[in-house]
Amino acid sequence: MTKLSVNINKIATLRNARGGDLPNVLKAAVDCERFGAQGITVHPRPDERHIRYKDVLDLKPMLTTEFNIEGYPSREFVDLVIRVLPAQVTLVPDPPGVLTSNAGWDTIQHESFLREIIAEFHHHHIRTSIFIDSNPVLIRNAAKTGTDRIELYTESYARIFPSAREEAIKPFIHAATVATGSGLGINAGHDLNLMNLKYFAEQIPGLLEVSIGHALICDALYFGLENTIQLYRRQLH
Repeated sequence: MTKLSVNINKIATLRNARGGDLPNVLKAAVDCERFGAQGITVHPRPDERHIRYKDVLDLKPMLTTEFNIEGYPSREFVDLVIRVLPAQVTLVPDPPGVLTSNAGWDTIQHESFLREIIAEFHHHHIRTSIFIDSNPVLIRNAAKTGTDRIELYTESYARIFPSAREEAIKPFIHAATVATGSGLGINAGHDLNLMNLKYFAEQIPGLLEVSIGHALICDALYFGLENTIQLYRRQLH
């Protein structure tokens, strides 16, 4: 079964818009687990415009499902992850000021850098995943970095899906086949939602986890958080 990890960055964005502690990020994370989330994802960025480093530290002892920390592996980020010891770290190639993740790793150009960082995480028994496009060459080379999993960047799938779903999914099926053949586990995320998630999960062999934040929190405004998490879980059955 594909696990649903809920990215709570947008809850932190709402809190930060007014200062104070409403909504409470820690309570929201625990409630997401109680409502059926099988993991919690956070993506602390250097400017802390949503999730703060302190949030990450405060969340760890409260969570009972898998904790996934995403981010660019700066020294500060690496030290945070090692201090927290989450179940999984997902490495993204975001430059400091980017609005949201918009590209995967070039695993050829950055192979040695990734290999060194991943070895450090493995030394602390932290599972690693790297954010990557559906390019089969880059996926094959990802295996050389020592990563446990890849996270397929699904923006192009989501963009094409409404008009041509078979065209949209085709490169991702091939990517998943290459990943499995290279000994890599498969995660996915970015712009997955209630319209396109079920088809994606049905078509991708070996899909272990999806990380969803923006669309899920938007849907929760209309359907409520508990009901929304259950709606997303049903898409994965």
